[in-house]
Amino acid sequence: MYQPRSLERSGFDPDELGATALTAFFNITAAWRLGAEEERVLLGSPPRSTFFKWKSDRAARLSADTLERISYVMGIYKALHILLPTQEMADAWVKKPNTAPGFGGKPALERMLGGRVVDLADVRRYLDAQRG
Repeated sequence: MYQPRSLERSGFDPDELGATALTAFFNITAAWRLGAEEERVLLGSPPRSTFFKWKSDRAARLSADTLERISYVMGIYKALHILLPTQEMADAWVKKPNTAPGFGGKPALERMLGGRVVDLADVRRYLDAQRG
């Protein structure tokens, strides 16, 4: 069975990767105007004390699950900025009602806040399909 290499063995500094990932994540969620509870859910619902430490320090050794979640958020953000003509439209998209299959007329953010990694992955796949 395939086992992923640890970050240390792959040449990445886990502390630096965590700091970079958290900084990117909180910059994106600020652009999307998300609240702390929404941010917590996107990160996998870490304990409140852990979340607020991450938010204030922007430093941590993050689990593979948390890094995967941040990666999906970053991919969603990038895809939106490729697909939509202005930064304002791209940043507002996650909160706008969406009639595309899989969203049921609700905003993509509602789907993303389902709490599972697959919810983020589904939004990312939808946007990647739109990009072609």
